[in-house]
Amino acid sequence: MDGDLLNRSVTEPGHPHEECGVFGVYSDGTLDPAYATYNGLLALQHRGQESCGIAVNDRGVISYYKDMGLVTEVFSHEILNHLKGQMSVGHVRYSTAGASIRENAQPLVMNYIKGTLAIAHNGNLTNAYELHQLLARQGCIFQTTIDTEVFAYMIARERVNAPSIEEAVRRATKKIRGAYSMVIMSPQKLIAARDAHGFRPLCIGRVNHSYVFASETCALDACGAEFVRDVLPGEIVVADQNGLRSIRDPVTEKKSLCIFEYIYFARTDSVIDGISVYEARKEAGRLLARQNPVDADIVIGVPESGIDAAIGYSEESGIPYQKGIVKNSYIGRTFIKPSQSERENSVRIKLNALHTAVKGKRVVMLDDSIVRGTTSARIVSMLKKAGAKEIHLRISSPPFLWPCYYGTDIPSKEGLIACHHSVEEIGKLSFADSIDFLKLENLPKMLKVSKTGCGGYCDACFSGEYPAEIPDYLVANKHYDYCKPIQRL
Repeated sequence: MDGDLLNRSVTEPGHPHEECGVFGVYSDGTLDPAYATYNGLLALQHRGQESCGIAVNDRGVISYYKDMGLVTEVFSHEILNHLKGQMSVGHVRYSTAGASIRENAQPLVMNYIKGTLAIAHNGNLTNAYELHQLLARQGCIFQTTIDTEVFAYMIARERVNAPSIEEAVRRATKKIRGAYSMVIMSPQKLIAARDAHGFRPLCIGRVNHSYVFASETCALDACGAEFVRDVLPGEIVVADQNGLRSIRDPVTEKKSLCIFEYIYFARTDSVIDGISVYEARKEAGRLLARQNPVDADIVIGVPESGIDAAIGYSEESGIPYQKGIVKNSYIGRTFIKPSQSERENSVRIKLNALHTAVKGKRVVMLDDSIVRGTTSARIVSMLKKAGAKEIHLRISSPPFLWPCYYGTDIPSKEGLIACHHSVEEIGKLSFADSIDFLKLENLPKMLKVSKTGCGGYCDACFSGEYPAEIPDYLVANKHYDYCKPIQRL
């Protein structure tokens, strides 16, 4: 996410949100940057559904358009045809409560002494508050409540004395802590940067001599780009008229890609850091089948990410996989319902039981996670009302026990059901006949890697082991007045 400064909250039941996808194009003429970015953002729509934007660079002149809404709602052919240029950056955003305003939509486009800068960011800066206070005392005026603006100011300030924009980015990253995958557009260059831990994904694609940066490989496919490689943790990659080049200082931090990218955030057809999301989710299902076998008639998955785990569970257990839940793909953004009760009631509109598949059956139901437990209870109740004889709930992640400070909207333990109830109690509250979560020690087996080294990942939301230092005020979940957005009438 582009972290709303110390003002995050879980706003939709059922699943946490990771908030944001980034995309960028440096074209040799092969790709139309605006349309390629539009297609890329469509592929990344699952990462953010509240606002989106595209900025295009035409020989040093940057124009942009952004607004609240889905990509197809915000952009038209008329708008895209006006976004002409040789480079572009794009962004999709899921914002948290209190920050659902157009000013926080990205990319951020800023004029400063060296020209114009456009930036799109996925992640959360853990020292954004200190940097914000430092900059504010120096006279900086902030127009948003997102930490992306802090990053942009840091780059602009370093650029005054740095010999190049990429060196300014390099110097700024030395002073910033936390999670970031970003694309930055200057008048002459397109830059991609990933934090030293590699918390959030970022990859490189190519079409002839055009280069593409994207949060996930599925977005490369959407614009016809061939995957080149992932941006490495701590790496800065520059695309300009001379081609592609890399800047990377020695990295001492261990790699800590968010494990929840594989469990839920990423699209199933993406490959992140060499690991197939689809295969990881299927393996989680296989592990669950071995962990706690159960006699049942069918295996079903909660759309969408639960389906892959259900297929793996079926393959391992020999219990037939069936489609048991139908998802209404056109329901829209359930998280913008004005009250919690309305968001919860929207579950029955978004998902519906396939009565003929589950009636009279003993059902194993796979889902990716349980946050508050309200959605699971509603889905289990729906299936039993449709005639299911038994529901055995299997979750392809461990229980959420700790807050996330790197870009997932789990700011405290307060709303986490697993912090207040045992696994058995969660099963009862969900009305399931049995329940099991993927064991923490099985996470590396799901990815078929070790937790440390090149295959390292972050599982702090499950284990409480944070790979990067967390400031005390974030641990205390304190909110500050400067985070409050300006009210628009």
